[in-house]
Amino acid sequence: MAERQDFDAREFADHLAAMTDEELFILMQDVEGESDDIAVEARGTSDVFAKIALVETAVEDRFPGQLLAPYKEWRQRTTV
Repeated sequence: MAERQDFDAREFADHLAAMTDEELFILMQDVEGESDDIAVEARGTSDVFAKIALVETAVEDRFPGQLLAPYKEWRQRTTV
């Protein structure tokens, strides 16, 4: 999988701030899926793990003190 070499964490975080909760949760699910497809050797150069960390932070900022519980609850509701 080719990665963007010009990943801008600040731009990505700004994009996250504009998302609805639903969009944020869908993105988290997508980047988690992408991380499963990354070979161990490529993990050091992939921006996917940085994206996961930024999405986690955005979720935790929206739901203080709940960590990722809202995302996990959403996954349970949408995975039937």
